[in-house]
Amino acid sequence: MRSEMIEANGLAFHCLTMGDRDAPLMLMLHGFPEYCGAWEEMMPRLAGDFFCVAPDQRGYGQSAKPEGVAAYTGGKLAADSAAMIAHYRPGGAAAAVFGHDWGASVAYALAMRAPQLVERLIIANGVHPIPFQRAMAAGGDQSAASQYIEWLRAEGSEDPLAEDALAQMETLFGATMDMSWLTPERRARYLEAWSRPGAMRAMVNWYRATPLKVARPGHPIAPADLPPMPPAAMRIAMPHLLLWGEADSALRPESRDGLAELCDDLTVVDIPGADHWILHQRPDAVTAEVRRFMGI
Repeated sequence: MRSEMIEANGLAFHCLTMGDRDAPLMLMLHGFPEYCGAWEEMMPRLAGDFFCVAPDQRGYGQSAKPEGVAAYTGGKLAADSAAMIAHYRPGGAAAAVFGHDWGASVAYALAMRAPQLVERLIIANGVHPIPFQRAMAAGGDQSAASQYIEWLRAEGSEDPLAEDALAQMETLFGATMDMSWLTPERRARYLEAWSRPGAMRAMVNWYRATPLKVARPGHPIAPADLPPMPPAAMRIAMPHLLLWGEADSALRPESRDGLAELCDDLTVVDIPGADHWILHQRPDAVTAEVRRFMGI
Protein backbone atom coordinates (compact mmCIF):
# COMPACT_ATOMS: atom_id res chain seq x y z
CA MET A 1 0.00 0.00 0.00
CA ARG A 2 1.12 3.52 -0.79
CA SER A 3 0.26 6.61 1.25
CA GLU A 4 -0.20 9.84 -0.69
CA MET A 5 -1.72 13.29 -0.37
CA ILE A 6 -3.81 14.77 -3.17
CA GLU A 7 -5.84 17.93 -3.69
CA ALA A 8 -9.49 17.42 -4.59
CA ASN A 9 -12.46 19.78 -4.44
CA GLY A 10 -10.18 22.45 -2.97
CA LEU A 11 -9.11 20.34 0.02
CA ALA A 12 -6.16 18.11 0.92
CA PHE A 13 -6.94 14.41 1.13
CA HIS A 14 -4.85 11.51 2.36
CA CYS A 15 -5.29 8.31 0.33
CA LEU A 16 -4.05 4.76 0.48
CA THR A 17 -3.50 3.34 -2.99
CA MET A 18 -2.60 -0.14 -4.17
CA GLY A 19 -2.31 -1.85 -7.54
CA ASP A 20 -1.31 -0.89 -11.07
CA ARG A 21 -2.12 2.80 -11.55
CA ASP A 22 -3.29 2.03 -15.10
CA ALA A 23 -5.73 -0.68 -14.00
CA PRO A 24 -9.47 0.05 -13.68
CA LEU A 25 -10.09 2.43 -10.78
CA MET A 26 -11.92 1.25 -7.67
CA LEU A 27 -12.71 4.08 -5.23
CA MET A 28 -13.24 2.75 -1.69
CA LEU A 29 -15.17 4.95 0.77
CA HIS A 30 -15.10 4.22 4.50
CA GLY A 31 -17.76 5.07 7.05
CA PHE A 32 -18.04 6.20 10.67
CA PRO A 33 -15.95 5.99 12.76
CA GLU A 34 -13.31 4.44 10.52
CA TYR A 35 -10.66 5.89 8.21
CA CYS A 36 -8.84 4.69 5.10
CA GLY A 37 -7.46 1.72 7.05
CA ALA A 38 -10.97 0.24 6.94
CA TRP A 39 -9.94 -1.21 3.55
CA GLU A 40 -6.69 -2.89 4.61
CA GLU A 41 -8.19 -6.38 4.21
CA MET A 42 -9.89 -5.63 0.89
CA MET A 43 -7.17 -3.75 -0.97
CA PRO A 44 -4.62 -6.60 -1.19
CA ARG A 45 -7.37 -8.94 -2.36
CA LEU A 46 -8.50 -6.65 -5.18
CA ALA A 47 -5.34 -4.80 -6.19
CA GLY A 48 -4.36 -7.51 -8.66
CA ASP A 49 -7.22 -6.42 -10.91
CA PHE A 50 -7.91 -2.81 -9.90
CA PHE A 51 -6.13 0.38 -8.94
CA CYS A 52 -7.58 0.70 -5.46
CA VAL A 53 -7.89 4.15 -3.89
CA ALA A 54 -9.08 4.46 -0.29
CA PRO A 55 -9.19 8.06 0.97
CA ASP A 56 -9.60 9.41 4.43
CA GLN A 57 -12.86 11.22 3.73
CA ARG A 58 -13.15 14.87 4.74
CA GLY A 59 -13.02 15.24 8.50
CA TYR A 60 -11.26 11.91 8.99
CA GLY A 61 -7.70 10.75 9.50
CA GLN A 62 -5.08 12.85 7.77
CA SER A 63 -7.48 14.62 5.40
CA ALA A 64 -8.71 18.21 5.72
CA LYS A 65 -11.21 19.00 8.45
CA PRO A 66 -13.11 22.14 7.45
CA GLU A 67 -15.03 23.86 10.22
CA GLY A 68 -18.80 24.10 10.44
CA VAL A 69 -21.63 21.64 9.96
CA ALA A 70 -22.40 22.99 6.47
CA ALA A 71 -19.05 21.65 5.25
CA TYR A 72 -20.34 18.07 5.62
CA THR A 73 -23.53 18.05 3.55
CA GLY A 74 -24.09 15.20 1.12
CA GLY A 75 -23.46 17.35 -1.93
CA LYS A 76 -20.02 18.38 -0.70
CA LEU A 77 -19.09 14.81 0.22
CA ALA A 78 -20.15 13.53 -3.21
CA ALA A 79 -18.20 16.36 -4.85
CA ASP A 80 -15.08 15.18 -3.00
CA SER A 81 -15.42 11.73 -4.54
CA ALA A 82 -16.10 13.15 -7.99
CA ALA A 83 -12.93 15.23 -7.70
CA MET A 84 -10.92 12.20 -6.60
CA ILE A 85 -12.07 10.28 -9.66
CA ALA A 86 -11.13 13.27 -11.82
CA HIS A 87 -7.70 13.37 -10.17
CA TYR A 88 -6.91 9.71 -10.86
CA ARG A 89 -8.87 9.36 -14.12
CA PRO A 90 -9.12 12.79 -15.81
CA GLY A 91 -12.11 12.76 -18.12
CA GLY A 92 -12.87 9.16 -17.18
CA ALA A 93 -14.83 7.17 -14.62
CA ALA A 94 -14.35 4.72 -11.79
CA ALA A 95 -14.87 1.10 -12.78
CA ALA A 96 -16.50 0.77 -9.35
CA VAL A 97 -17.25 2.91 -6.33
CA PHE A 98 -17.32 0.73 -3.21
CA GLY A 99 -18.88 2.23 -0.07
CA HIS A 100 -19.49 1.03 3.47
CA ASP A 101 -21.68 2.67 6.15
CA TRP A 102 -21.44 6.47 5.66
CA GLY A 103 -19.17 5.77 2.70
CA ALA A 104 -22.15 4.00 1.16
CA SER A 105 -24.21 7.18 1.56
CA VAL A 106 -21.52 9.14 -0.29
CA ALA A 107 -21.33 6.46 -2.98
CA TYR A 108 -25.10 6.57 -3.47
CA ALA A 109 -25.05 10.38 -3.65
CA LEU A 110 -22.31 10.27 -6.27
CA ALA A 111 -24.15 7.62 -8.29
CA MET A 112 -27.27 9.80 -8.29
CA ARG A 113 -25.58 13.13 -9.00
CA ALA A 114 -22.86 12.06 -11.43
CA PRO A 115 -23.74 8.62 -12.84
CA GLN A 116 -21.28 9.12 -15.70
CA LEU A 117 -18.45 8.78 -13.17
CA VAL A 118 -19.58 5.43 -11.73
CA GLU A 119 -19.61 2.37 -13.97
CA ARG A 120 -20.64 0.02 -11.14
CA LEU A 121 -21.78 0.63 -7.58
CA ILE A 122 -20.88 -1.70 -4.69
CA ILE A 123 -22.32 -1.21 -1.21
CA ALA A 124 -21.48 -3.21 1.92
CA ASN A 125 -23.90 -2.71 4.81
CA GLY A 126 -24.97 0.73 3.72
CA VAL A 127 -28.32 2.24 2.82
CA HIS A 128 -30.02 4.24 0.08
CA PRO A 129 -31.57 7.34 1.70
CA ILE A 130 -35.17 6.70 0.63
CA PRO A 131 -35.73 3.28 2.26
CA PHE A 132 -33.50 4.27 5.18
CA GLN A 133 -35.51 7.41 5.91
CA ARG A 134 -38.73 5.43 5.60
CA ALA A 135 -37.47 2.86 8.10
CA MET A 136 -36.10 5.43 10.57
CA ALA A 137 -39.35 7.37 10.47
CA ALA A 138 -41.56 4.32 11.10
CA GLY A 139 -40.98 4.19 14.86
CA GLY A 140 -40.03 0.51 14.76
CA ASP A 141 -36.86 -1.57 14.86
CA GLN A 142 -34.71 0.76 12.74
CA SER A 143 -35.89 3.81 14.69
CA ALA A 144 -34.79 2.11 17.90
CA ALA A 145 -31.45 1.10 16.40
CA SER A 146 -30.83 4.68 15.18
CA GLN A 147 -31.36 6.54 18.45
CA TYR A 148 -27.59 6.97 18.76
CA ILE A 149 -27.82 9.37 15.81
CA GLU A 150 -29.82 11.85 17.86
CA TRP A 151 -27.25 11.61 20.65
CA LEU A 152 -24.39 12.26 18.22
CA ARG A 153 -26.19 15.26 16.72
CA ALA A 154 -26.41 17.04 20.07
CA GLU A 155 -24.02 19.96 20.47
CA GLY A 156 -20.90 18.90 22.30
CA SER A 157 -21.35 15.15 21.82
CA GLU A 158 -17.76 14.91 20.63
CA ASP A 159 -16.49 15.96 24.04
CA PRO A 160 -17.51 12.86 26.04
CA LEU A 161 -16.45 10.69 23.09
CA ALA A 162 -12.94 12.06 23.43
CA GLU A 163 -12.68 11.65 27.20
CA ASP A 164 -10.87 8.89 29.08
CA ALA A 165 -8.52 8.06 26.21
CA LEU A 166 -11.47 7.75 23.80
CA ALA A 167 -13.10 5.02 25.90
CA GLN A 168 -16.67 6.02 24.98
CA MET A 169 -15.74 6.20 21.30
CA GLU A 170 -14.45 2.65 21.50
CA THR A 171 -17.66 1.55 23.20
CA LEU A 172 -19.76 3.16 20.45
CA PHE A 173 -17.56 1.58 17.77
CA GLY A 174 -18.06 -1.95 19.06
CA ALA A 175 -21.52 -1.84 20.63
CA THR A 176 -23.31 -5.19 20.05
CA MET A 177 -20.82 -6.10 17.28
CA ASP A 178 -18.16 -8.78 16.90
CA MET A 179 -14.89 -6.88 17.32
CA SER A 180 -12.55 -9.88 17.36
CA TRP A 181 -10.91 -8.43 14.23
CA LEU A 182 -9.71 -5.35 16.13
CA THR A 183 -6.17 -6.43 17.04
CA PRO A 184 -4.09 -4.30 19.44
CA GLU A 185 -2.09 -2.95 16.50
CA ARG A 186 -5.22 -2.05 14.55
CA ARG A 187 -6.81 -0.50 17.63
CA ALA A 188 -3.76 1.73 18.04
CA ARG A 189 -4.15 2.98 14.46
CA TYR A 190 -7.81 3.81 15.05
CA LEU A 191 -6.98 5.69 18.24
CA GLU A 192 -4.36 7.65 16.33
CA ALA A 193 -6.87 8.59 13.61
CA TRP A 194 -9.51 9.64 16.16
CA SER A 195 -7.00 11.69 18.16
CA ARG A 196 -6.00 14.03 15.33
CA PRO A 197 -6.89 17.69 16.01
CA GLY A 198 -10.46 18.47 15.03
CA ALA A 199 -11.24 14.91 13.96
CA MET A 200 -13.86 14.03 16.55
CA ARG A 201 -16.03 17.09 15.91
CA ALA A 202 -15.63 16.80 12.14
CA MET A 203 -16.66 13.14 12.16
CA VAL A 204 -19.78 13.88 14.21
CA ASN A 205 -20.65 16.80 11.93
CA TRP A 206 -21.54 14.28 9.24
CA TYR A 207 -24.53 13.32 11.41
CA ARG A 208 -25.44 16.95 12.13
CA ALA A 209 -25.42 17.83 8.43
CA THR A 210 -27.83 15.16 7.20
CA PRO A 211 -31.51 16.16 6.89
CA LEU A 212 -32.71 12.62 7.67
CA LYS A 213 -35.05 12.37 10.64
CA VAL A 214 -35.19 9.70 13.35
CA ALA A 215 -38.49 8.83 15.04
CA ARG A 216 -38.72 7.92 18.69
CA PRO A 217 -39.62 4.24 19.04
CA GLY A 218 -43.38 3.88 18.85
CA HIS A 219 -43.85 7.43 17.55
CA PRO A 220 -43.69 7.42 13.73
CA ILE A 221 -43.06 10.62 11.80
CA ALA A 222 -45.72 11.56 9.25
CA PRO A 223 -44.51 11.40 5.62
CA ALA A 224 -45.41 15.08 5.16
CA ASP A 225 -42.83 15.98 7.84
CA LEU A 226 -39.95 14.18 6.17
CA PRO A 227 -37.41 15.78 3.81
CA PRO A 228 -38.41 15.60 0.14
CA MET A 229 -36.82 12.70 -1.71
CA PRO A 230 -38.02 12.42 -5.33
CA PRO A 231 -37.45 8.82 -6.46
CA ALA A 232 -36.78 9.80 -10.08
CA ALA A 233 -33.85 11.98 -9.02
CA MET A 234 -32.48 9.32 -6.67
CA ARG A 235 -32.57 6.35 -8.98
CA ILE A 236 -29.51 4.09 -9.37
CA ALA A 237 -28.98 3.48 -13.07
CA MET A 238 -25.71 1.52 -13.14
CA PRO A 239 -25.32 -2.15 -12.08
CA HIS A 240 -25.46 -2.21 -8.28
CA LEU A 241 -24.29 -4.88 -5.81
CA LEU A 242 -25.47 -4.78 -2.19
CA LEU A 243 -23.55 -7.00 0.25
CA TRP A 244 -25.23 -7.44 3.61
CA GLY A 245 -23.88 -8.89 6.85
CA GLU A 246 -26.97 -10.53 8.28
CA ALA A 247 -26.20 -9.83 11.95
CA ASP A 248 -25.95 -6.03 11.61
CA SER A 249 -27.52 -4.43 14.67
CA ALA A 250 -27.10 -0.83 13.46
CA LEU A 251 -28.79 -1.26 10.07
CA ARG A 252 -31.83 -3.48 10.26
CA PRO A 253 -33.14 -5.44 7.24
CA GLU A 254 -36.12 -3.07 6.89
CA SER A 255 -33.70 -0.27 5.98
CA ARG A 256 -33.28 -1.78 2.52
CA ASP A 257 -36.97 -2.58 1.87
CA GLY A 258 -37.99 -1.20 -1.52
CA LEU A 259 -34.43 -0.71 -2.77
CA ALA A 260 -35.04 -2.80 -5.89
CA GLU A 261 -37.75 -0.36 -6.99
CA LEU A 262 -35.10 2.40 -7.08
CA CYS A 263 -32.50 0.47 -9.11
CA ASP A 264 -32.27 -0.55 -12.75
CA ASP A 265 -29.97 -3.51 -12.07
CA LEU A 266 -29.66 -4.66 -8.44
CA THR A 267 -27.94 -7.74 -7.03
CA VAL A 268 -28.32 -8.44 -3.29
CA VAL A 269 -26.09 -10.95 -1.50
CA ASP A 270 -26.65 -11.76 2.18
CA ILE A 271 -23.53 -12.94 3.99
CA PRO A 272 -24.05 -14.99 7.15
CA GLY A 273 -21.62 -14.80 10.02
CA ALA A 274 -21.04 -11.08 9.62
CA ASP A 275 -22.47 -7.91 11.13
CA HIS A 276 -21.87 -4.25 10.33
CA TRP A 277 -18.08 -4.77 10.14
CA ILE A 278 -18.42 -7.22 7.26
CA LEU A 279 -15.28 -6.00 5.46
CA HIS A 280 -13.15 -7.06 8.41
CA GLN A 281 -15.04 -10.22 9.36
CA ARG A 282 -15.62 -11.85 5.95
CA PRO A 283 -13.10 -10.31 3.51
CA ASP A 284 -12.75 -13.47 1.42
CA ALA A 285 -16.51 -13.83 0.97
CA VAL A 286 -16.82 -10.13 0.11
CA THR A 287 -13.96 -10.38 -2.37
CA ALA A 288 -15.51 -13.38 -4.10
CA GLU A 289 -18.82 -11.56 -4.56
CA VAL A 290 -17.12 -8.38 -5.78
CA ARG A 291 -15.06 -10.30 -8.32
CA ARG A 292 -18.15 -12.14 -9.53
CA PHE A 293 -20.05 -8.85 -9.87
CA MET A 294 -17.16 -7.22 -11.74
CA GLY A 295 -16.90 -10.19 -14.11
CA ILE A 296 -13.37 -11.29 -13.17
